[in-house]
Amino acid sequence: MSKFNWNYPTTMWVGENRIKDISLACKTLTIKKPLLVTDSDLVNSEIVKKTIENLDMTTEVYSNVKGNPTGTNVEEGVNFFKKKNCDGVIAFGGGSALDVGKAVAFMTGQTLPIWNFEDVGDNWKKANPDKIAPIIAVPTTAGTGSETGRASVILNEKTGVKNIIFHPKFLPSIVILDPLLTVELPPKITAATGMDALAHNLEAYCSPSYHPMADGIALEGMRLIKNWLLEAVKNGSNVEARMNMLTAASMGSTAFQKGLGAIHSLSHPINGLNNVHHGLSNAIFMPYVLTFNKDVIENKIIKVCEYLEMEDKSFDGFLNWILDLRKKLNIPHKLSEVIKEENFELDRLSKMALNDPSTGGNPKKLTENDMKILYQHSMSGELFK
Repeated sequence: MSKFNWNYPTTMWVGENRIKDISLACKTLTIKKPLLVTDSDLVNSEIVKKTIENLDMTTEVYSNVKGNPTGTNVEEGVNFFKKKNCDGVIAFGGGSALDVGKAVAFMTGQTLPIWNFEDVGDNWKKANPDKIAPIIAVPTTAGTGSETGRASVILNEKTGVKNIIFHPKFLPSIVILDPLLTVELPPKITAATGMDALAHNLEAYCSPSYHPMADGIALEGMRLIKNWLLEAVKNGSNVEARMNMLTAASMGSTAFQKGLGAIHSLSHPINGLNNVHHGLSNAIFMPYVLTFNKDVIENKIIKVCEYLEMEDKSFDGFLNWILDLRKKLNIPHKLSEVIKEENFELDRLSKMALNDPSTGGNPKKLTENDMKILYQHSMSGELFK
């Protein structure tokens, strides 16, 4: 496989064994003592051990990262960064580790609490931009695309709300996309993260905002997922499939600067309160939100079908493809298959979903009652007609 250097939206080193360039990445950013941020499951893996071996400098490791990362994770990481006198961050792993790594680099030089930088209005301008540590991002899953994002999603344990923390300098300075780091990813996680990438590209494309560059990226991201997700799940050692899924994930995050929508609005409260994997919840909500939005997105979906060269180039054809894809990936059709009724707080979830920052990008204006109806449909399995 050839190697490439891309520069959109940031510097990206792409190809097999590019992780061997991790030391060069540090030197390029004048990082002399990096903090490698990863999760507790990955920290003892061979890929982390080999990455540290490739670093010809003292490297500290913080790995107390949860599946739905918390403000406590960030605070611990910042304290560890300062205690060990680190000067840069290598965010290594899935979306949780990348989000925490970026947030740690950001918060090392801030005096205000992290929640003051929630992605609302111009909150990001409250930050001191000169005190943000340089970031290198190395994804080991193909889903969130956090490596090309300018935000982190962090759970506030006091409120149970997943907050989107934003600053332009959250965007890592160097990203390493190495498909060999993803070949050991289990089929179940490959499927859920792949559907997360699909949700990002799909919602970005359907957002009513004007951003033709994002639209083009989202369309091609969906094409890559259509062509390669099932293969990556069935044959994890297929490096070409892994490379294309990594690319599609980064494209999804690049595209959703245009906006997201109700798939994410509904997911974030479920992730925060019920600890459901974000990609899995996105996959479950996808057909319910699609059918809810049908009357305003049908023409766009037909264009997607044309670009993806589907046999049935209609809204129903696209919907059936989604349903069939989920079935082949063993994704549950109903939310009630992953959450017990007694743990389902409809009123609280609906309020949180409406207030989620992703809500504003939905093609249809949403009310709290709409959120309730969407949750109820997802629990019963009834799609909108």
